[in-house]
Amino acid sequence: MTLFRKFLDNVVHDRHPDEGTIIVVGKPKSKYYGTVTPYPNFCARSDAAALEKAIETKGVDEDVIISILVDRSNEQRQKIKAAYEESTGKPLADALKSALRSHLEDVALALLMTPAQFDAHELRKATKGFGTKEAVLVEILASRSNQEIRDIKRVFKEEYEEELEDVIKSDTSGDFTSALLAMLKADKDEDNTIDLERAKKDAVALFEAGENSKGTDVSTFINILTSRSGPQLTKSELSRLGRYITRGLNTPNTHLQRKHAQTNQTVKCAWSKPAFFAEKLHLAMKGRGTCEDTLTRVLVSRSEVDLKKVMDEFKAMYGKTLQEVISDDVKGHFEKILLALCGPH
Repeated sequence: MTLFRKFLDNVVHDRHPDEGTIIVVGKPKSKYYGTVTPYPNFCARSDAAALEKAIETKGVDEDVIISILVDRSNEQRQKIKAAYEESTGKPLADALKSALRSHLEDVALALLMTPAQFDAHELRKATKGFGTKEAVLVEILASRSNQEIRDIKRVFKEEYEEELEDVIKSDTSGDFTSALLAMLKADKDEDNTIDLERAKKDAVALFEAGENSKGTDVSTFINILTSRSGPQLTKSELSRLGRYITRGLNTPNTHLQRKHAQTNQTVKCAWSKPAFFAEKLHLAMKGRGTCEDTLTRVLVSRSEVDLKKVMDEFKAMYGKTLQEVISDDVKGHFEKILLALCGPH
C-alpha cells in the first residue's frame, strides 16, 4: 500500500456542504480555525517598549518576546514593527536577529513578516542555492488562494526583483514546471458549489490519464488538480475520485511515482489541506532528526488560517496531539514558541 493510499484512507471523512460556516442573524459567516487571534486592548507603542526592554535586558528575556509575538495577530505585529522603528530608529527584525539565536530567531522573524512576505521568503529559500526544495514549492502554491498567490507574486517581485514564474522556470523542469506555472496563474475555481456531473467526468478523465498505455497523461492531472476547488474534490460522495487518482498514480505502467513525485503532494493538498499539513508536521518529527524549517513554516503560516483543523487531523491520523509530539521532539524556547502557536490548550 502506497503512502498516498494510506493518506487517503486516513483523511476521507464525511464532509458537509455547510462545514466551515455558521449562521449569524440569518447570514452565513465563516468560522475561524486559527489559533492566533487579535489581542484585546492592543497598544503598539506599549508592546514596542516591552520588546525593546526584553531585547536590551541582560541575557535577553525570550519569554516576553515569545508572549508578545504569539499573542498578537499578524496585523498587530506590523503595527508593533512600525512603532518600534519609530521609537528606536532601527527595524525590529534587526534587533531580534542580534538578540535571538537558532530556531527561535527563525520563528520570531517569520512572525514579523506579512503572510505574503513569509511565503515569498520561503519560495526564495527553496529555489536559492544548491538544489531546489520541490516539496516546499508545492506546499505553498497548492495550498494558497488565488488572491494569496497574486500577493506572493507581487511581493516576490518587490523583494527580489525577479518574476516568480521566471525563477520557477529556471529551477525546475518538465511536467513539474508546468504544474507550478498552472498554480501561479491564480485562476483556480473557488466556488464552493459542487458539480456532481463534472466530478464524475473528472474522475473518469483522471483514471484514463493514469491508465494510458503510452504513459501517464500528466497534463490531465495538472489541469484538473490545479483548477478545481477544494469542495469539488473533497465531497464525500465523490470518494471514487480518490480511488481513480490512486489507481492512476500507482498503475504499473505509469511513471508518475518515479518522475513526478510531487504530483502526489498536489493531490493530497487538493483533497484535504488540514490533513496535508498534519502529515507534513508528522514527517517533520518522525524518526531521527527534526525538520525545524517545516515546523516553523507550517505553524506560522497556518496559525491564522486553519491550525485548529490541522491539529484535529493530526490527532485523528496519528493518535497523539500535536502538542505532545512537539514536546517530545524539541526543547527550550523553540518548543515554547511552537506550543504557543498551537493555542492555549
